[in-house]
Amino acid sequence: MLRPERMSKVSVTGSKPVMGETIETIHDLNLVHLVDYDDSWEGFDPGDPEAEAETISEKLVTVRAIESILDVDEEDAGQDRIVADEEIDAEIEEVRARVNELDDRRSELREELRDVNERLSSVRPFARLGIDLDLLSGYDSLETAVVEGREEEIRQALEDGEGIDEYELFSEEDVVAIFVRPERGVEDALADALVGVEVTMLSVPEAETSPQQYTEELERRREQIDSKLSDVEGEITELKLEVGSFLLAVEEKLSIDVQKAEVPLSFATTKRSFIAEGWVPTERYEALETALAEEVGDHVECEELERVDYDDVSHGHGHGAADEESGDAGDADRQPAAADGGTPRADGGHATSMHGNEPPVVQDNPGYAKPFESLVAIINRPKYSEFDPTIFLFLTFPAFFGFMIGDVGYGILYMGLGYLLYSGFDSDMIRSLGGIGIWAGIFTFIFGILYGEIFGFHVIADVLWGGSAPIHKGLQPYHADWALGWLVLSLLVGMFHLALGWILDFVENYQSHGFGEALGESGSWLLMLFGVWAWVFADAPPSGAAPDLLYGSESVFAGHPFPLGFEGFATVVGFAGLAAFVVGFVLLVRAEPVEGVEFLNVLVNVLSYTRIAAVLLAKAGMAFVVNLLVFGVYVTEDHGEEVWHFGTGGMPEVGATSHGHEVIEIMFGGLWHSGIAGILTGIVILVIGHLFVLALGITSAGLQGVRLEYVEFFGKFYDGGGEEYEPFGYERTHTTE
Repeated sequence: MLRPERMSKVSVTGSKPVMGETIETIHDLNLVHLVDYDDSWEGFDPGDPEAEAETISEKLVTVRAIESILDVDEEDAGQDRIVADEEIDAEIEEVRARVNELDDRRSELREELRDVNERLSSVRPFARLGIDLDLLSGYDSLETAVVEGREEEIRQALEDGEGIDEYELFSEEDVVAIFVRPERGVEDALADALVGVEVTMLSVPEAETSPQQYTEELERRREQIDSKLSDVEGEITELKLEVGSFLLAVEEKLSIDVQKAEVPLSFATTKRSFIAEGWVPTERYEALETALAEEVGDHVECEELERVDYDDVSHGHGHGAADEESGDAGDADRQPAAADGGTPRADGGHATSMHGNEPPVVQDNPGYAKPFESLVAIINRPKYSEFDPTIFLFLTFPAFFGFMIGDVGYGILYMGLGYLLYSGFDSDMIRSLGGIGIWAGIFTFIFGILYGEIFGFHVIADVLWGGSAPIHKGLQPYHADWALGWLVLSLLVGMFHLALGWILDFVENYQSHGFGEALGESGSWLLMLFGVWAWVFADAPPSGAAPDLLYGSESVFAGHPFPLGFEGFATVVGFAGLAAFVVGFVLLVRAEPVEGVEFLNVLVNVLSYTRIAAVLLAKAGMAFVVNLLVFGVYVTEDHGEEVWHFGTGGMPEVGATSHGHEVIEIMFGGLWHSGIAGILTGIVILVIGHLFVLALGITSAGLQGVRLEYVEFFGKFYDGGGEEYEPFGYERTHTTE
């Protein structure tokens, strides 16, 4: 759970005649993550693809092209089927010919339709003008033009133009037809006159009819083309329904055949033998060994080269359990296999090994935490040598989110939205987001019960807790201490969250490099973290300036609001904490001098967690404002403290008694109490307002929670960059063997 699955490096060695059977067996298992041979052994070369690989690839390209034209997708799949090579050769060519013929017809019609639309677009200005097209050009003694522009500017330009004997304008809206008689011997008088005038020249369509008739002819032609195009699209859809399932099955079979035909490129081969190496989950190695023994027999040898320990990878080699058992000193002492045509082996009887000692990663998390792997993957897959942070993300992110929102109504909506995403989409990423939404909704619901709130109303508190919930958000004046309490509690959450990150980093460094380096690179930060905050909570000299909410009889843990009787650490504890901070700083500078300048991170990073309390109050305030606008709020006084009440049951007058106390103020009367128009407006505000708060809950609580995980927590121990486990094989969805 905290580590990826344990991986074993395996070697499969055999003679060339059984390579095909070996490939079939390994492919059917869908188990071995193959390592490409790097051409580093004397006498061994990368294998050659099967002779039919190129032909199969060409068929696969053809099938995918047909699927693209027909727009075939997974929804067009039918029942699993067996697809024979003879069936592919016989039917694909026929389908291809039919598809190409329909696609050509569709392309021609689309091109013709595009041309008609362009002609329609060009003739519409002339239709507005209302002059027959044959009257707009073809004169010997006149210069003509049709433009889009302002008639006044054009007229002034013609008045001022030189070489113009007379002119006439015909305009409709911004379309202007210009007729100019130039003076004898003058050419291009119209063009010269329009220089500097903002006009768009329009090309006169070649037609002898009126623009209206020409437009009607084009529109009729467009309708005919649309009808033909619709018929062709219908034929394509019918063909898609007819052959879609077959194409998907053929694509799957050809993809499998290409995999098998090209995989020898990853092998090390001689004229008579081959070696294939890869990674398998350790607990499944026996399944590989058994399958090869049953299918291929003694003609192939399967060997577990090593079981890789997590800390060995971080040392830069793959020395593992199997090496220790066999006395092997690791890959550094391996020798190239003999190229004698027999079973390859290394000097001393140890199996040869290719490069690629960084195992691929198979994350090993329980099903309920699986959705959070997608959040980890946004940064990168964990390395084999690292702790997988998924389980910690599962334990903390929904809790952060739920605490910040804390409302039964919103929790139900988040769960519902998450379920829709999880059940309504095939995308693994969207399903994962749905799962995260469900967990976030569950914790929002749980904290909503504890806060006693549903959509900002304290109905749950009245029903379950007799009017006063176990905890409060601190928005009400008489619960103001709770707001300060959550601020301090956010600091403690930050301290322990960061400490967990550095503890994980300490363990990784200890396993990889020993106690000394772990103490310098990770333990130093833990000493600084707890040391400086012990000093702060003790209000020890030379500072002595800790705020009252942290130290003294008014501190949040001395009954304001948490009755724990804690008024701060003793001064001696503060001095011990300061000493621990100094020791940690010295250790850090000795181990990583550059990181010494970041020593204030133990303060700054913890303070970042106060955003939890800030978002809690912001979201509570937004929900309060929505309800305030709709139902209004009146104020009573209880033991000298103001108490706010929503006017859901009516708005009392000032001086009246409500909840056993006198109403001293009407904060806002509420739209609900201002007539029919106010009620209708209030309903709209109520729905839109709470939907807005719901959405901002994702963008604020969600993003702030993710930021704390990625920046503050992950940054202490996690790099990522592991290789994905991609076994050689294929998960069939459209074919059976």
